[in-house]
Amino acid sequence: MTDQQAETAEAAETHAPNAHNTAKLAVVVGALGVVFGDIGTSPIYTLQTVFNPEDPHPVPVSDHNVYGVVSLIFWSVMIIVTATYILLAMHADNDGEGGVMALITLLRRWRATHPGRRRAATVLAAVGLFGASLFFGDGMITPAISVLSAVEGLKVVEPSLGEYVVPITAVIIIVLFLVQRRGTETVGRVFGPVMIAWFTVIGAAGIVGIVEHPAILEALSPTYAIGFLAGHFHIAFFALAAIVLAVTGAEALYADMGHFGRKAISRGWLFLVLPAGTLNYMGQGALILKDHANISSPFFLLVPDWGRLPLVLLATAATVIASQAVITGAYSVASQAARLGYLPRLRVTHTSATTVGQIYVPFVNWLLFVSVLTLIFAFRSSAALAYAYGMTVTGTISITTLLFFYVAHYRWNVPKWLIALGAVPLLAVDLLFIGANLTKLVHGAWLPLLIALTAFTVMTTWQRGREVVTAERERAEGSLQEFIDQMRSGTMPIRTVPGTAIFLNRGGVSAPLALRANVEHNQVRHEHVVIVAIDTEPVPRVAEEDRVTVNDLGYADDGITHVTIKFGYMEAPDVPSALAQLEPDESEGPLDLDKASYFLSKIELRRGKAATMAGWRKQLFLATSHITADAAEHFGLPRDRTVIIGSHIEL
Repeated sequence: MTDQQAETAEAAETHAPNAHNTAKLAVVVGALGVVFGDIGTSPIYTLQTVFNPEDPHPVPVSDHNVYGVVSLIFWSVMIIVTATYILLAMHADNDGEGGVMALITLLRRWRATHPGRRRAATVLAAVGLFGASLFFGDGMITPAISVLSAVEGLKVVEPSLGEYVVPITAVIIIVLFLVQRRGTETVGRVFGPVMIAWFTVIGAAGIVGIVEHPAILEALSPTYAIGFLAGHFHIAFFALAAIVLAVTGAEALYADMGHFGRKAISRGWLFLVLPAGTLNYMGQGALILKDHANISSPFFLLVPDWGRLPLVLLATAATVIASQAVITGAYSVASQAARLGYLPRLRVTHTSATTVGQIYVPFVNWLLFVSVLTLIFAFRSSAALAYAYGMTVTGTISITTLLFFYVAHYRWNVPKWLIALGAVPLLAVDLLFIGANLTKLVHGAWLPLLIALTAFTVMTTWQRGREVVTAERERAEGSLQEFIDQMRSGTMPIRTVPGTAIFLNRGGVSAPLALRANVEHNQVRHEHVVIVAIDTEPVPRVAEEDRVTVNDLGYADDGITHVTIKFGYMEAPDVPSALAQLEPDESEGPLDLDKASYFLSKIELRRGKAATMAGWRKQLFLATSHITADAAEHFGLPRDRTVIIGSHIEL
């Protein structure tokens, strides 16, 4: 090897790890911009809410209580975020995807292979579905409380600006939801750097406060948290309802794992977010110790006068990013729920050509839009909304913890004694937070429970109604195999015309209503007939080699084939692209997909007298069915070559 070749090889070896490290850093930066927005903006309002004098159960301001509260905040974050999510829950993934929906699909898959445990898995899946329902409340409350808390900084800059807080917040929210349909790919590129600036600034501000009263660092000791809880439980218990605000957004770390990976999220948390947040909480505590009057707005008072307006602007940008992450999460949860059969088919627009997870769901967007604006004008302050916010967070965290340990025991065979060692203390902490938030039930905590109960009722009703309609539809359609045998026997006068006809159908048991109508009424069939069933698998994505399964229905020469196309619950179902994978020998001849006609069976639902569901649930199911997205658009069918044949079914 020449010297020049050696230098080239050495440069290549040096460049490879550098490129790899750069790529890993880019993923961490991306995660900072999406995952940590919610939990990263919690310091704006957490301590202020704890010592809010207007709280129905106020926490008296004293040096002892400040040390206890700051210590409780730090150890709550360590136990719930670092231990429960980073160290435990994020190891339970569904093919790389995380979140409550991932745990639900894991339970559904496990239930299918373990009939003896089916009842327990079904109950826990329902509990998980309620956790997912709570996330919709989170999607409504987070934008309202986050942006309100940031804009409220204007009152610190200039008290006379207080009357403009609600209108300015409303304008920001209106703009935020109006731009959703354009996607966040371009704006998302600056999210990471903005959040890095945010964490740097709040960490530096915290250091300034600590320098003035370094004794606050003693609050890092768990003895202060334990002493506050044990010695002043009548105060500490009520304080927990606000302290839980420090862990808002913890579920986002888990839910967004599929986009960034466990390692990137863990590194971002441990090396930047956790240190910056801890420093800021300590700094705020030091500021309150210096002057108890600083409880009015300890976050913004940490910086000097000249820095407060820039901090308000930076905080507003950070809270918009936090809101964006939760809104996008609500789109994902709704889309996944629809594909898993808990919601009707929703219109989903993919806003990025490169990132699968960036989607826009119009119905969810406008529902959130109206809800968020209603919350802003109804509650008018972040402190008032905080009572509602805590219940959403504690409920979701507790359900995630419960499901994780169940999955750990039955899927990984972790011994019960080891499960108890971890589950008992963690669930005890979670239940303590839930109990504290229940004391705020009449002060706003009822709101997320009402939202979650409504969403849960809609999803379970749709799931049950869908089962009833499917069974009735299969009865009306009749056996597919018997129908094919009847056509083969020649007893039906059928004329064959040139071309390819593709019939979408539910499953492979019954005959598509559109095909049956074509044969029985028009007495005609196409030369090539493809009956397509679409299965949504309980995995995020299906490998291309497993995408299509072909069945000749017993006859390899009649030009009629049944094709099952599998999609993951995070994929956009594109039927024409999947059919293009078929070879001529698989489809009993070449398919002319460029000129093929697609046939859909449209079912009109009517309320019947059969005791399939309660009357009010039938009405709810029928009302929910009106938001069902157009099937041709949903499955990527060419509209100019799609024929819809109608029928009706009584529910």
